[in-house]
Amino acid sequence: MDATEVTNAQFEAFVKATGYVTVAERTPTREEFPDAPMENLVAGSVLFTPPPQPVPLDNHLQWWSYVRGADWRHPEGPGTSIRGRESHPVVHVAWEDAAAYARWAGKRLPTEAEWEFAARGGRTGELFAWGNQMRPEGRWMANSFQGSFPDRDAGQDGYKGIAPVKSFAPNAYGLFDMAGNVWEWCSDWYRPDYYDRLAKQGGIAINPKGPTDSYDPVEPGVAKRIQRGGSYLCTDQYCTRYMVGTRGKGEVSSATNHIGFRCVRELR
Repeated sequence: MDATEVTNAQFEAFVKATGYVTVAERTPTREEFPDAPMENLVAGSVLFTPPPQPVPLDNHLQWWSYVRGADWRHPEGPGTSIRGRESHPVVHVAWEDAAAYARWAGKRLPTEAEWEFAARGGRTGELFAWGNQMRPEGRWMANSFQGSFPDRDAGQDGYKGIAPVKSFAPNAYGLFDMAGNVWEWCSDWYRPDYYDRLAKQGGIAINPKGPTDSYDPVEPGVAKRIQRGGSYLCTDQYCTRYMVGTRGKGEVSSATNHIGFRCVRELR
């Protein structure tokens, strides 16, 4: 497994070598979104923007919005760039973008089981990738959100927003940012009942590869893949998915400024 999330510099090398255009950079078509007004069919991505004051946490649209021109090159929208952020994890990548990079690099995306095994670093049953204490001896171990979510990130861990890779200590397997910073795409389809179904089959599942299709009862018919690890927006006020056993999910063509990925290579 890659020691770090794929960085802007690494993704830029891929784009320069292949001419690849990410989902966020492509103009959506009428065939893809038949009910959308034409003026809404513009290239862009979903962006976190903190509201100017505290807000109730019952409506995520208060801090998430679709921004025209936001993509991996322009992580906060038009007028922004990745210059000076070469060692930051690449964001605004949809699942197919991550998979395309992995193929080019001679790698693949990890399964959810592989990701969790690696994240635990041999510390079976513990809450975090580093143990059971969020801040052992007062040290910040991951990039998460402090302050008042979603309006004010106090940056007590040293970072407001995304941090460069390797900003925090690695886990016992030498892997960085297996909690926080950015969510990471996995290869598995999302089904909330997958592991329950495995358990009911009896015995022990060895290196499960994930379900054969996607199903989310909240949005039936929307194809989703697994995301793991949480992001810099995770906080005990709203989302604690920097805890190593927790899961995320994402529609396969969606991209945001808190989702990235890392790869694995088959050993032969």
